[in-house]
Amino acid sequence: MAYQTALVTGASKGIGAAIVESLIVEGLTVYALARNHDALQALQERLGPRVRPLVADVRDCEAISSALGAAEIDVLVNNAGGLESVRPLHEQDAQETAEVVALNLTAPLQLIRLLLPGMIARRRGHIFNLTSTAASAVFPGTTAYGAAKAGLSQAGRILRFDLAGTGVRLTEIAPGRVETDFYLKAFDGDREGLRKRMYSVQRPLGPADIATVLVSALRLPDHVDIAELLVAPSEQAAGGQIYPPAPQR
Repeated sequence: MAYQTALVTGASKGIGAAIVESLIVEGLTVYALARNHDALQALQERLGPRVRPLVADVRDCEAISSALGAAEIDVLVNNAGGLESVRPLHEQDAQETAEVVALNLTAPLQLIRLLLPGMIARRRGHIFNLTSTAASAVFPGTTAYGAAKAGLSQAGRILRFDLAGTGVRLTEIAPGRVETDFYLKAFDGDREGLRKRMYSVQRPLGPADIATVLVSALRLPDHVDIAELLVAPSEQAAGGQIYPPAPQR
């Protein structure tokens, strides 16, 4: 394929690491961005020298720009994201809410802003925004996270108008339930409790499933852009309803 280099955020584990591996198989050089130096080094040792570890906080756009230097990035994968807890907005403190928005919305927008001029100048590029089914369906306790992912989803729709005719494609991938450590912090580090609650009954997706979908979109001829993909387990239909008793006055 015409693409030679990629930047993948949240690359040290889970979906990000699976995407890095798939892009290496496709022949790309991949800048793997995460905060965990040891995990990135292990990834490079496993996959080879075309993995370029980039240790940085995804929210620090200036540090990322400095680390990339003159590197020409053809493919940007905005994968990094997260949430501190699963609880109603009014039970969060202000810092938690702000950090969820910064990580899931502001950071990917800043990376797109940073890398788009080069892509447009080369008339070659593909941006992948990994959002969530929480961007379009209701999951209790995820107000800030769902709002941030919905904002990134809408940003992608607008960007596709701005990018029409530039040679730069944009694809949103909205995964359903994927078996990773994503919710581990929200479960207070209880890995077994997380597994039993979320992954032991219905069959979840795996990180490699999302990587396969991404590479399939990347391989298409450059006049084809899959704009939005919702990828869910066969046993998951996102969203739901709740009817609690009326409050007693």
